[in-house]
Parts: sequence; C-alpha cells; structure tokens
Amino acid sequence: MQDEKPRRTQAERRAETKRALLDAARALFVEKGYAETGTPEIVKAADVTRGALYHHFADKADLMRALVRQEAEAIASDIDADTNTSQSPLDAFMAGASAYFSAMSVPGRARIMLLEGPAVLGIAEMARLDRETGGATLLEGLRHAQNHGALKDVPLEPLADLLSSAFDRAALAIAEGEDRDAYENATRKLLAGVL
Repeated sequence: MQDEKPRRTQAERRAETKRALLDAARALFVEKGYAETGTPEIVKAADVTRGALYHHFADKADLMRALVRQEAEAIASDIDADTNTSQSPLDAFMAGASAYFSAMSVPGRARIMLLEGPAVLGIAEMARLDRETGGATLLEGLRHAQNHGALKDVPLEPLADLLSSAFDRAALAIAEGEDRDAYENATRKLLAGVL
C-alpha cells in the first residue's frame, strides 16, 4: 500500500494560491516595477488562473496593498523583536532604527515600501497601512521618551512623521549600497539631539 499524501483542505489551497500570487507579484514588482508588470505576467508566474487572481484580489492595486501589508508586518515584527522599553530612550530608538534598517535590507523591500507602494497607493494609504501594522511603535517610543523626561512641549505626531521620513531615506540609501555604519552613526547623532 502506497503512502498517500493527505488531501489539502480548501482553506489550505486558497492560502497556497494567495501566497503564490503575492510571491509572483513581489518578484515582478521588484524586478520590473508595478507599472511595467501586467496581471497576465503575475498569473503566469504564480501558475494560477486569472480567475484565481480576481478571487483573491479586486485588482492589481489590491494585490499591491496586500503585499505592502505583508512587508509592513514583517518589518514591525523585526523591530518588536529587537527593542524593549527597559533600555534608555536613545538605546531603544537606536535598536529600533537598526532593526528597521536590517528589515528594509531584505532584497526588494525598500523598493516596494518606499518607491512602488507610495506611488501606487498614495501617501495616506501607506500611512494607514503603517499604523495598522506596527508603525505606531515610533510614536509609542516617543511617548516613552517623553514619559522619561525628554521631549517636553514637543508635538509627538509631527516629530514621528519627521523621524520616519529620515529613517526611510536612510533605509533607501542603505538598500542602494550606501555605508550602513555611516547612516547608523548619523542616526544616533540625530536621535541624541532630539532626545
């Protein structure tokens, strides 16, 4: 009697199809860019039908939205794993910044999160996805620093936006091959001045 593979459930098949679509879209968006990638290419690369694509995603932009959410969740998880509130505010921020730079160094991630995603979804949608997937950790860190005597009379949300922009710019430069140590040293100086 042959060993039979257990049959996959419908939910498992759906999850596998969705994963294949996200993986194919990610590879193509990184290689060619969103605008230059057609849904027929995505379907072919995922080895699924066009109907499967539209069963899981309303359109190509919805696929990008899901991809951005997936990437943002991975970034947030990496930052959470490397930071803790028992550190000084500066050390906690540097740990978070370093974790962010590492997370953004995953091949293709900076392009998806900092170039393609905002171009497709817009800044407001990217900010919403960021808040939903852990982007609030920067604001939480600023509140923690404020509770420990730093940042008196400083509006935290605008400061979080400004720091986020600086971290994004550094992450993009690092992903493009710039010296990570130089950016981390500059980040430490910036944060020491702010905190």
